[in-house]
Amino acid sequence: MAGRYLLRRSGTQYDFVLQAANNKTLITSERYTTKQSAEAGIASVRVNSPNDARYNRLTARDGSPYFVLKAANGEPIGTSETYSSTSARDGGIEATKTVGPTAPVVDET
Repeated sequence: MAGRYLLRRSGTQYDFVLQAANNKTLITSERYTTKQSAEAGIASVRVNSPNDARYNRLTARDGSPYFVLKAANGEPIGTSETYSSTSARDGGIEATKTVGPTAPVVDET
């Protein structure tokens, strides 16, 4: 499955999204103050995304399932959008596990 990281700049801050092959967003990062920090976040997703224990499966206030990918230290690396069902959310996790380790980075900064 092909996908990509989009490294983006918004004003003085940076973030990234991991997209699946169909261009759907799998996870969105927090905002970073430097491009290097955002790149380190991508590196952390590459390392942590294959590990199922790094995913917190959660439910939003409106009942929609979503997930948060966390680093080994417990800090969030990326958050998914909300899904229509737990099976759709679990499919998003599987796609993140597949795409995350090797997706190329498209630098839009």
